[in-house]
Amino acid sequence: MLGGAHTGGRISSGSVLLDADERDKVQQMLFLEELCMVTGRARSSSRPELCISSRKKLIHLAEPRGEWMAIDVRRRKFIAVLSGALVGRAIPTYAQQAARTYTVGVLLGLANDVETQARITAFERGLEAEGWSVGKSPRIEYRFTGGDSNTMRAFAKELAELKPDCILGHSTPVVTALMEATRTIPIVFVSVSDPIGSGFVASMARPAGNMTGFTILPATITGKYLSMLKEMVPQLARVAILYNPDSAPAAGTFFLSPFVGAAREFKLRPITAQVRNPAEIESTIAKLGSEPRSGLIVMPDNFTSVHRELIISLVAQFRIPTIYPYRYFADEGGLLSYGVDISDLFRRAAGYVSRILRGAKPADLPVQAPTKFELVINLKTARALGLVVPRILLAGADATIE
Repeated sequence: MLGGAHTGGRISSGSVLLDADERDKVQQMLFLEELCMVTGRARSSSRPELCISSRKKLIHLAEPRGEWMAIDVRRRKFIAVLSGALVGRAIPTYAQQAARTYTVGVLLGLANDVETQARITAFERGLEAEGWSVGKSPRIEYRFTGGDSNTMRAFAKELAELKPDCILGHSTPVVTALMEATRTIPIVFVSVSDPIGSGFVASMARPAGNMTGFTILPATITGKYLSMLKEMVPQLARVAILYNPDSAPAAGTFFLSPFVGAAREFKLRPITAQVRNPAEIESTIAKLGSEPRSGLIVMPDNFTSVHRELIISLVAQFRIPTIYPYRYFADEGGLLSYGVDISDLFRRAAGYVSRILRGAKPADLPVQAPTKFELVINLKTARALGLVVPRILLAGADATIE
């Protein structure tokens, strides 16, 4: 052999002898070095033995001779094939997602109170059930508006400027503000009654734009409310529907037509009660309370939710049987509530947010209707009003409050 002699299990190269293990290590180092050079990938700084300055020495120590020549040829062919595969192969999508930190904006129409925190908890648990680590990825930017329209617009713009991967918008006025702030960032809405009429989506099955989400109550819910009030108070003569036209869907007209039609069927006089501030709430309820055999329907609306304590106390003072859209009204002293389980909506919304973070488009996700409704009756309030709750209502109640 040229330049060296084979002595047992060792290779002699000049004055240096390598045993079989050392020879394999040197061959491995050369293999990795050539692979790095061919693919253009960075070498690890923690592997100084692979630096180019050491390469000449490695080649000198492990220069193939005799039977090594065939091994070296096969090694180089293998490197050529492998490097071509590595260069041409894209990094899998799931690997890119795992390495990236996502951001989700959440804009809520309410203040940061106990009820809002319950919704946040449901949303975050929904994300965790989808395999996300809330706080790490995604990071969540929360904003609370307390029902104020100016704050909604300001926070909508602020969140849009953060360029999150998705935004969760709660309530019709909040989503309206988000629509004005961005037409590109994916938005998932919750607690929206009329997404088509509000211009959020083209259709329920095919939203078409950058929005999709979850609705709450259909317009015909007012007929259900009137039926329950009439069942509770058979002598009822008139019923008012309370809402803020500045924040209710379609300025309140979404619910108004079905309400008027249903009131006529029940032989009740329908009353429209528009309120924009606490003073108007007080005067409207006082006027309604001055007329005997009156009832009240409080519609889903950020304004009525923010001012629920005032509304509940006034109708108790004027002894007006009232039905509400959400359970927390009954929990806080309202007579009865019938509506969707809001926490369930936020849990389901987390599933849509998760799908969007993983690459789905809002336009491909149909708008979902509520699936879980709940009737809650406050028996203590009923007794205070001198009312006996019919058995049919008690049998259908999901919860009663003593």
